Amino acid sequence: MATAASFDQTSRTVCVMDASGRLGSSIVHRLLQRGYTVHAAVQNHGKLSQSFEGLSCNNKKLKVFHSDPFDYHSILDALKGCCGLFYSFEPPSDQPTYDEFMADVEVRAAHNVLEACAQTNTIDKVVFTSSATTVIWSDGNSKAPDLDERNWSDLNFCRKFKLWQALSKTLAEKTAWALAMDRGVNMVTVNGGLLMSPDLTIANPYLKGAAEMYEDGVFVTVDLRFIVDAHIHVFEDIASYGRYLCFNHVINCNEDAVKLANKLLPPSQSSLPQSLGIHQQRISNKKLNKLMVAFDSKHRVD
Repeated sequence: MATAASFDQTSRTVCVMDASGRLGSSIVHRLLQRGYTVHAAVQNHGKLSQSFEGLSCNNKKLKVFHSDPFDYHSILDALKGCCGLFYSFEPPSDQPTYDEFMADVEVRAAHNVLEACAQTNTIDKVVFTSSATTVIWSDGNSKAPDLDERNWSDLNFCRKFKLWQALSKTLAEKTAWALAMDRGVNMVTVNGGLLMSPDLTIANPYLKGAAEMYEDGVFVTVDLRFIVDAHIHVFEDIASYGRYLCFNHVINCNEDAVKLANKLLPPSQSSLPQSLGIHQQRISNKKLNKLMVAFDSKHRVD
């Protein structure tokens, strides 16, 4: 953990890993706008030009590191001198899709990253990006009261129905929490809904089980700006703790379902039944909303 002597030099230097993804690169942009020095850790240098488009090549507050989550020493290099880490997993280029083997990959990456944080004495806080799918999947959820951060997806249920993204995210987050608690790492998670980015396609692994999520009232989405702000808020608020479900829209009526189908599918395939019915929302993001309202009352977000 940071000492009083090191805090002044490191308190505005943070690492973002993987910074080449849609979320990671957007977090880099927002942190730079807020005056941070950013260590942008990327797996794939080929993505750099599109990830940091619009940023000056001479930006002295941006330092780019090639950092592989399976190479422990490259993680340590990127973390050196940082007070915080924003971590989100990007599937390796040689294994881009979620299958039954991805959980082992994502768990190993999470373990390496948290262990490196435990070994970096300047790190004060880790913001770990997880998913709402770590909360919503279990046999009894359709009859349970509102779901929130206290709920966890059932691993056997995920395996049974081949919900590989949910399985991978749940195992990785549980691994991170176990290591963080064992090693005394201050960590919070942002459990995001389906990210509504311009490059969203029907192949997104979050969408496995979309019909069931819709019927259960737990099909949630999040805008890019909202989830980026949520990451910044939970990092900067010293009172933040634990898990935060992060979404700003619930798809639970026919109009919303049709709109999403039109976005994801060609016209010939996007037709839905005349009325899918309205399903009561059964998932809560009150914890995050309370934090963000309190934070915004003290700090004006750019």
